[in-house]
Amino acid sequence: VRHGMPFLLLSLLLLLLLLLAGAIHEAGEVKARANGRSATSDWMELEKARGISITSTAMTWQYDGIQLNLLDTPGHQDFSEDTYRTLAAADNALMLVDGAKGIEPQTRKLFAVARLRGLPVFTFVNKMDRPALNGFEIIEQLEKEFNLQSYPVTWPVGSGDRFCGIYHRPSHQVHLYTKGGRGKGASSSVYDVDHPALKDLMEPDLLEQLHEEVELLQIFDEPSSDDILLGRVTPMFFGSAFNNFGVDLFLQSFIGMAAKPGPALAKGNAAVLQALEAANRSSSNGSSGSSSGGSTGSSSIEGQVPPDSPHFSGLVFKLQANMDPKHRDKVAFVRVVSGKFEKGMKVKVARTGRVVSLSRPQQMFAQSRATVQEGYAGDVIGLTNPGAFAIGDTLYAGPELKFPPIPSFSPELFSYMRCAPNQKKAFSKGVEGLLGEGAVQVLYSTDEYITDPILAAVGQLQFEVVQYRMKDEYGVDTTLDPLGFSIARWVVGGWDKVKAAGRMFNTQVVKDAHGRPVLLFRNEFSFNQVIAEQGDKLGELSAYALPPDN
Repeated sequence: VRHGMPFLLLSLLLLLLLLLAGAIHEAGEVKARANGRSATSDWMELEKARGISITSTAMTWQYDGIQLNLLDTPGHQDFSEDTYRTLAAADNALMLVDGAKGIEPQTRKLFAVARLRGLPVFTFVNKMDRPALNGFEIIEQLEKEFNLQSYPVTWPVGSGDRFCGIYHRPSHQVHLYTKGGRGKGASSSVYDVDHPALKDLMEPDLLEQLHEEVELLQIFDEPSSDDILLGRVTPMFFGSAFNNFGVDLFLQSFIGMAAKPGPALAKGNAAVLQALEAANRSSSNGSSGSSSGGSTGSSSIEGQVPPDSPHFSGLVFKLQANMDPKHRDKVAFVRVVSGKFEKGMKVKVARTGRVVSLSRPQQMFAQSRATVQEGYAGDVIGLTNPGAFAIGDTLYAGPELKFPPIPSFSPELFSYMRCAPNQKKAFSKGVEGLLGEGAVQVLYSTDEYITDPILAAVGQLQFEVVQYRMKDEYGVDTTLDPLGFSIARWVVGGWDKVKAAGRMFNTQVVKDAHGRPVLLFRNEFSFNQVIAEQGDKLGELSAYALPPDN
């Protein structure tokens, strides 16, 4: 498929779905516990041991002539900040729902993260080969929990050990599946929903139930493309990823419905951005966004950078160290936003002004890697990171521009991390590396005699991962000393505001990695008390922080 570039490239957030219609040939759920296999995208030993994804990664493969970039993010709510950063590189989100459990707590939090990014959301109801909720119950949950309308594209035929197929609404056909063996692909036969042969192939009560539900599904009108792309309606699919039931129908529909790489908001030279927007309007019949600011000169404004711009630009959304333990490598994951990427090209890092040669670009399928010669908008490329990149960095070749920064959100757990004196050097290296990856936020005491870092996390599992990686990757044994705080707020006005406020009840003042003041509150009561008594002096408090401009 060609749309002004070699392939139509789609970026897909995938939480747990593993069997990708031929992309891999054996898969479990997140882990096939019966035989010990872990997810193809899980590279860390702790992930394999626990059977959960605890760090984001990227995989690229082709399906039906389309190149897909899969961003596999942690499904655990403790890693929602990592998910948010990864969503900065995604065009679409896939929400995986357990057919038996329905909407789970972590699903609620991760859906909120996807909605913050304004992405179209696709829903896949998995594990229909186990006793499951009725499909209408899950539709009701989605509407009640998220105020999200559903449009069932496929519908299950039975559940549990009676799950035998999928009804595909657009074609009015029933796909009856035959298992291909443990973790293998399935085969299917296709019949019109009214085909007489179904009477001999299906149990009578299942066939009767299917016909009744087909009638009930008529109340769900087909949504417009805008309804899907703006996140007002979620296309809904059912199946079993483990048995590869319904995955093929999902991928076929996803390719046709999903958002394609589009214009990206950026800040840059007024004349340059307006010229790019004019070209984009000309090629898309006026559908581009608009700029703000002056119309001429070299002033900096916000505008839209179209994906088919002649100039390369990219966004660093993920840093990861030690994916290959043998080489202790550092990889920066970059979403190509516009233009053409070419191996060996020189780009400028907007944050530092440093010129970097991209001589070792890679595309990945878990730990398998292939050298990339070229890439286009929507592609995800891994770059060897010699310390030149940070999360949120803009890379560009051509006129200067900068994409919006990726924020850090308020953590809820805080703990000093300490080590033995003879391990301080390796300890400092590990903290610096994990901080750069965004594995956890790091704060510091304002007391110059206390040098131990304060780990700040959304959930307890983040602490466990950091301690595991400090030991596994840096050889450092660590201890944690919890602090009794649950709320953090950045003081937007800086240290002068903190000084003006004076002493605060049940509050500790610390600083972030950039030296900016952060207030830690024990609970909601102490937070409200400080706001009531000293809010005027403190000024604006923020639940998130953006990185400094330089």
